[in-house]
Amino acid sequence: MVIAPLQAGAVTGVVGLLFLFVVVAAVWQAVEIVDATEKKALTVFGEYRKLLEPGINFIPPFVSQTHAFDMRTQTLDVPRQEAITRDNSPVTADAVVYIKVMDARKAYLEVDDYKTAVSNLAQTTLRAVLGDMELDDTLNKRQEINARIRKELDEPTDEWGIRVESVEVREVNPSKDVQQAMEQQTSAERRRRAMILEAQGERRSAVEEAEGEKQSNIIRAQGEKQSQILEAQGDAISTVLRAKSAESMGERAIIDKGMETLENIGQGDSSTFIMPQELTSLVGRYGQHLTGSDTKTKESLNSLDFDDETREMLGLDDIEDILGQIDEAAELDTDAMEEEAEKIMSGDTEPDIQSADDVVADADEEIPDAEVETEESG
Repeated sequence: MVIAPLQAGAVTGVVGLLFLFVVVAAVWQAVEIVDATEKKALTVFGEYRKLLEPGINFIPPFVSQTHAFDMRTQTLDVPRQEAITRDNSPVTADAVVYIKVMDARKAYLEVDDYKTAVSNLAQTTLRAVLGDMELDDTLNKRQEINARIRKELDEPTDEWGIRVESVEVREVNPSKDVQQAMEQQTSAERRRRAMILEAQGERRSAVEEAEGEKQSNIIRAQGEKQSQILEAQGDAISTVLRAKSAESMGERAIIDKGMETLENIGQGDSSTFIMPQELTSLVGRYGQHLTGSDTKTKESLNSLDFDDETREMLGLDDIEDILGQIDEAAELDTDAMEEEAEKIMSGDTEPDIQSADDVVADADEEIPDAEVETEESG
């Protein structure tokens, strides 16, 4: 019959198609492609065989299973946790944990879900660390909290083939009542500092004002001292001028009287005249002074001009220097000025100026006595 060969051909075609499908499926199941960022654990009939490296890997088809592990650093969020500090203050905190799979075999065989395990362990460790610290330490010592949590996570995670690379506590918040108390404390501390700064500013201002007044008084006393010196210098000069003027007028009066006497003698009949020595000396000096003669005599009439010795004694050439000291008074040492000013005000010091009598006495010594005897014979 014709039907039998047709049925046999159809069966053969179906079997061929099934065989082709099985071959394609087997090839598909036998090839495993692993990404560069992963490693895969291979099990055959539920038995762990090996880790598949990145690239193309051939595995037994239909009886094999693979479990992928991301070998990059992964981030785990630790949910917000509530804890009681050592000083019985409630706080809440959350953190971030950075982990990396170092051994995919251990991560597959030693722990069910390493991400969940690390997250739960980080939560309990965070509560324990916060409970072992004071409230102020939890707010200020963030790095210490991070280090302690990481240290507590290192030992158990090493057994799972996981390395904890870093732990960062993001926020630590005390309760609302504690926050209000801390805000009040901060406000009070700021007010205290403001009051201290204000008091220090006022004290500094008072010190500066007192220092300025002190320097002003010292300079004023120095000026009064210089004024007294100049006034005394002027009095001395005036006294010497009056003394020298009186002396010159006295000499001229004697000469005038002598000239009158000579005139009277000349009207007499005698041819021999005896003249006093002082009169002859004065006449000679008076004539030299009037005529400008170069006849050598011991002295001419004294004028009102001062010689070099008298000018040096009176300090006439140093008046400008004395006046300049007033400008330099402001640059003197403050302690020395204050001490000198107190001496001046109390009268313990006096200007180094000669009295008028001493000046006149010194001037008299400069006029030598002239003894000249003249005789005229007729």
